[in-house]
Amino acid sequence: MARELRPKPDQFRKACELHGIPSDSALARAMDIHRTTVARVLAGDLVPGGAFIAGALYAFPALTVDALFDNVPAEQ
Repeated sequence: MARELRPKPDQFRKACELHGIPSDSALARAMDIHRTTVARVLAGDLVPGGAFIAGALYAFPALTVDALFDNVPAEQ
């Protein structure tokens, strides 16, 4: 069965608070991706791609993939 990474929105919000990132726009700038991508992924409307995952790890270098994402069965 295929698997995918899904963000943990609460963990992203906590990380943003700790890093002084006040909004999705600021998070998008820190991750070097588009603001709507941040909003759609964190809302669960879009599966994060490589750019989102890499951007999250760049924006929060002290956090691990496991801290920010759940590894779940892919939706068919």
